Amino acid sequence: MIHQRTNMDWMLRELAEGVPHARHVIVLSADGLRMAQYGTEPDTADRLAAACAGLQSLAAAVGHEFPNGDGRMRLVVIEVGGGFFYLMAAGSRAYLAVLADEGVDAGLVGQRMRDLVARIGEHLSTPPRNGEEVA
Repeated sequence: MIHQRTNMDWMLRELAEGVPHARHVIVLSADGLRMAQYGTEPDTADRLAAACAGLQSLAAAVGHEFPNGDGRMRLVVIEVGGGFFYLMAAGSRAYLAVLADEGVDAGLVGQRMRDLVARIGEHLSTPPRNGEEVA
């Protein structure tokens, strides 16, 4: 659980404002619950977080097909008409998502996301809900 949410807001803002064309930055739990957001309304962030739960599950299923892999999702990138969506593992049972317009520098997004995860990854972990195993 994020205990220092207000302290994290400036870091999410730094990511969003430091990457031209970044639109939304969201932190979510593995089960699709919004934990924090920047640049988006709560309802939009909730919809994106819920969609992310499905994406990370799908990515993990594909990951299990690699015989030498660990089956854990690290990064999902989706390109659609109008922009890009990035979903990155960000601690135990937590994820960082960025929605960006066309023209975004994909390398810069990835670098800034990795930097943010490295800086605050331990604060992004969420404990398993009752009855769930740790992934």
